[in-house]
Amino acid sequence: MCKHILNAQVSIRSPCCRQWFDCAQCHADSQTHELKQTMDMTFACKKCKKCFRKNMEEFEDSDEYCPHCDNHFVIEAKEPKARLEVEGDDVRIDSRMLRDERTKQREEVKIWDDEGEAARLG
Repeated sequence: MCKHILNAQVSIRSPCCRQWFDCAQCHADSQTHELKQTMDMTFACKKCKKCFRKNMEEFEDSDEYCPHCDNHFVIEAKEPKARLEVEGDDVRIDSRMLRDERTKQREEVKIWDDEGEAARLG
């Protein structure tokens, strides 16, 4: 899974080292050599898991789709955005699902009457 492009639809086979990468930045992060440029590219669709080749010199609108499953793989990339979070907060928790602890505290509150006896609220 690519950490640079969140919605990558295909993996690309590098012509220099013959390994699969989701983007050129993934190749640069893991390899010591530069990515070799080529016009004949090999892709692997992440939807149907089948490989196909495209000649980028003759690329047309119909070539934006996987030839096996019609998955549209040429789409605008969604890149991760920096988020500012307070340490300790978990953004995955929906605040509506948290239990209200105030009701528990209210039950434990005692009020003293004039005779010195405790009366419970609740």
